[in-house]
Amino acid sequence: MADVYSSELTYADAEIVRRIIAGDLATFELLMRRHNRRLYRLARATLRNDADAEDALQEAYLKAFRALAQFRGDAALATWLSRLVLNECFGRMRRAARRQNVLPMLPLCPDDEEMSFDMNPVNDDDHCAPDQAVARAQIRALLERKLDALPVGFRTVFVMRSVEEMSIEETAESLGIPEATVRSRHFRARQMLRESLSEEIERLGPELFEFGGRYCDRTVAAVLARLQQP
Repeated sequence: MADVYSSELTYADAEIVRRIIAGDLATFELLMRRHNRRLYRLARATLRNDADAEDALQEAYLKAFRALAQFRGDAALATWLSRLVLNECFGRMRRAARRQNVLPMLPLCPDDEEMSFDMNPVNDDDHCAPDQAVARAQIRALLERKLDALPVGFRTVFVMRSVEEMSIEETAESLGIPEATVRSRHFRARQMLRESLSEEIERLGPELFEFGGRYCDRTVAAVLARLQQP
């Protein structure tokens, strides 16, 4: 297994691979827990269904366990796992498309320059008071709904770049597409999300900054308390 000391593979990952090949299930559990969040997000972004994403991730892990003996470290272990998950997801999409006699298409978009986009609309330093927790959940649900509406080629790139903060190179390698395509799809995905969110904000305009919950209670209590002062 000297091959796993490729320049793309860290010593720690090489040791994990060796242990798993030797049948160490505890180490394989460590591998899954280490990569679960990223790989689930990739599967969920591709398939747009929680249950399907979980099933695809499980199947990809099983394939990874069986294929690790052939792993030679030509790519980073995380990249290799990402490929397995994405291949499993795309395979499921192709099978579903064949059942419907429809071929899935990944539309390309023109190359554009990078633009910044903040995926965290709520300050992480905020204390999770009830009203803030509800608002956070609503914003998250809105973002997920709008992200689900993007074409799969843009959606997957957006999650890999903006959510998981994978590099352009790693994203391109995982998806098997040119780096220029990663850049253009990432830009276009952010643009479509901005447009979609702007329409939603305009529609919900009258409901924004609704004065309710603890803020309303606190103001009313303060005014009543002041009225009762001598």
